[in-house]
Amino acid sequence: MSLQCGIVGLPNVGKSTLFNCLSSAKAQAANFPFCTIEPNVGVITVPDERLNKLVELNQPKNTVPATVEIVDIAGLVKGASKGEGLGNKFLANIRETDAILHVLRCFDNGNITHVDGSIDPVRDKEIIDTELQLKDLETVENQLKKVEKQANAGDKDAKTLLSILKRFHEALLQGKSCRTVELEKEEEPLARNLFLLTTKPVLYVCNVDEASAVNGNKYTEAVKEAVKDENAEVLIVAAATEADIAELETYEERKEFLEAAGLKESGVVRLIHSAYALLNLETFFTAGPDECRAWTFRKGMKAPQCAGIIHTDFERGFIKAEVIKYEDYVNFKTEAACREAGKIHIEGKDYVFQDGDITVFRFNV
Repeated sequence: MSLQCGIVGLPNVGKSTLFNCLSSAKAQAANFPFCTIEPNVGVITVPDERLNKLVELNQPKNTVPATVEIVDIAGLVKGASKGEGLGNKFLANIRETDAILHVLRCFDNGNITHVDGSIDPVRDKEIIDTELQLKDLETVENQLKKVEKQANAGDKDAKTLLSILKRFHEALLQGKSCRTVELEKEEEPLARNLFLLTTKPVLYVCNVDEASAVNGNKYTEAVKEAVKDENAEVLIVAAATEADIAELETYEERKEFLEAAGLKESGVVRLIHSAYALLNLETFFTAGPDECRAWTFRKGMKAPQCAGIIHTDFERGFIKAEVIKYEDYVNFKTEAACREAGKIHIEGKDYVFQDGDITVFRFNV
């Protein structure tokens, strides 16, 4: 399941520093690799203590963690919606991603110039918001003309889509992003097909100095206040500190560094977990002596769909899923012991997979 988060922000806010930290992503994911698809696209391992425990219990020949793709998107400037700077490329790259990690500069440093000459993360946020909203406004207005004709001709889906477009249009004219518009469940697929930029879920990443890594500062407080009505998460990360952590060779060294800085876990680890959640992703596992593997699925998926993630034949010929809850597996330590204790649940086509499920699929093609 290939889903991407795009890192966006103005120039010199720390986007590339964060991306480079993610690219080494050693913090707590020591033995799993990062690989680069293109110069600005990375496949990042999702650290998961549950997988580590399954590996400890099974001692498998092979271990495969869950991953998420992160894209470092070119810095945006005012006028991007009209093609200024790398505007067209920037907007096209965002359109291809499933969620946005919006990096905001929340630190003072006279040696690193700001594109607008002063530090104001709320203003920076609004610059990018405005450019994305302007591009969406252009898209929505073009669609309105076309869909209105179809709706007037009696097309039922067109009538629903017209209602969505009118609400999006109203929000954009008020300087609000489309994600602030509440949709009915049946409207969501139609809205997704519009491929708008401001419907994408967003995580605001406040890049702070080391002294502010634990509790934030006046800039992060201003960001939290500015986004309080957006239903968006705000994450505080010290990118320069994360770069120092990434250079340390061993897990023990990194742990000592974090403790000295007053941090329970690396900001990179928190960022990866937040990105995974932002994409509405969860994990199920397969475990045994040959391989322990974390499989990524969208929250709410049913058993046959999850089987199809492993192989299309599994979904096509799905019979049942034999599911063990993670806590039961850890308590009884083997699949055989779980079976003997009656801890294997037989689930059919309507079973909605839960985060942490350990499974064997039965199928017949």
